Amino acid sequence: MPDQTSVSSSSVASNTDLTASPPLTYVLITPARNEACFIELTLDSVVAQTMKPLRWVIVNDGSTDATEQIVSRYTERYAWIDLVRMPDRKTHDFGAKVHAFNAGYFQVQELKYSAIGNLDADISFDPDYFSFLLQRLAQDQTLGVVGTPFIEGGRSYDYRFSSVSHVSGACQLFRRQCFEEVGGYVPTTVGGVDLVAVLTARMKGWKTRSFTEKTCVHHRNMGKGKYGRLLTAFHGGRGDFVLGGHPLWEIFRSAYQMTIPPYVFAGLFRLAGYTWAAATQARKQVGRDVITFRRAEQMTRLKAFIGQRIPGMTKKAC
Repeated sequence: MPDQTSVSSSSVASNTDLTASPPLTYVLITPARNEACFIELTLDSVVAQTMKPLRWVIVNDGSTDATEQIVSRYTERYAWIDLVRMPDRKTHDFGAKVHAFNAGYFQVQELKYSAIGNLDADISFDPDYFSFLLQRLAQDQTLGVVGTPFIEGGRSYDYRFSSVSHVSGACQLFRRQCFEEVGGYVPTTVGGVDLVAVLTARMKGWKTRSFTEKTCVHHRNMGKGKYGRLLTAFHGGRGDFVLGGHPLWEIFRSAYQMTIPPYVFAGLFRLAGYTWAAATQARKQVGRDVITFRRAEQMTRLKAFIGQRIPGMTKKAC
């Protein structure tokens, strides 16, 4: 499983002198649709990196704003930034982002790189962001996917309900071997392709990790896109069902979301979405093996969460 060609075993063992072996190299792919408001922040962040990618492919997926013109200015100045144009489509569903990513992936397949990143077009980060992530991959050969939490609207993840083993889709950096083993991103009609990829990586024995020492900033609020905040919660609950989430986990997650703005309603809408999908027998969009693995992880985390709050429960359970 580990990529023995990317870093020497003596360097991993010491974790002190990463210069003893060739540094890891990486490529980035960014699907972008109507990101003119924020993509320049992302462009400037990558251009400023202390360790730049071998290639950064930005895929314009039918933008009707100035996204392509902004990216074109950067491709003229930086030879390692490429722009790919997707053919016009009348509809853009959740699977469109995967198709755009794959168009970018095709452009880098012949390159020799150690890691591949899926980078959103509306985030910004520090100049040593990718150097930091690559160093973590170099230090641990069993890490398959790395990333950091993102800050949105001044808030970051609450890690009582979001494990550090989850890597946000805002920026996921895969070890190349891991990405190839999981089969890349698989399109779904409800989104969550980043979640499925990380789950599959862990199911295949790789470790995945968000490192909380760093963060990136997500500039587009997720509740202000195609749907309003409440409808986003409803579709999130439906997505949890079709992607195999455990019903007990969903109850606790919805209860927690009732405690944050917009109070009560977001949690109720999320639970309603999950319940509606269950009642209508919505078709699952992941395999039974992924569902079983995901639910086992959720129950382990839920038991640990409850055990920390009910004295003696963990001991009795043992």
